[in-house]
Amino acid sequence: MEVQKHGAERRRQRRNLHIGIDAQTLQVRAICVTSNNVSDAVVVPHLLVQLPADESLLSVTGYGACGTKPVYAAVMKRNAMPIIPPRKNARMRKGTAFAHRNAAIAACRRFGRKLWRSWSGYHQPSLVETKMHCIKRLGERVMSRTFERQVNELHIRAAILNRFTELGCPQTVVVA
Repeated sequence: MEVQKHGAERRRQRRNLHIGIDAQTLQVRAICVTSNNVSDAVVVPHLLVQLPADESLLSVTGYGACGTKPVYAAVMKRNAMPIIPPRKNARMRKGTAFAHRNAAIAACRRFGRKLWRSWSGYHQPSLVETKMHCIKRLGERVMSRTFERQVNELHIRAAILNRFTELGCPQTVVVA
């Protein structure tokens, strides 16, 4: 009877927030909100498109799930160095898109994963985890109901965090 009166129960849907940050300024530069069934590798090219084309990127750091051909191609298109750990059983691949991946595989085999991580600067994802913690501190859940409003709400949170970061980071000026 209750289904007839109120309609079928709608399950809560989880949303994934994918962010791209600047490692020097700690500013959130790119945001993509997706449903729960979209992987990180699909989103990385969309995050890179949000950045201005004339802006140069030194490197793009991602988790091992981002180690796909479209991600490497998108990063190489921006003339940046991909810092993505290869899988433990990774094999060398042919093609220019995989040149950095093959170098990472060779370095991991020769020197070990731990040394590769410190050498390549793979500690950067911890900055993203810190920023995600800050986003969750502004509110653990999204209050809006529709997807478009949820995206807007998360963009507003990122803008607030960017302003907090500007206010909290010291600016040193050389005197005399």
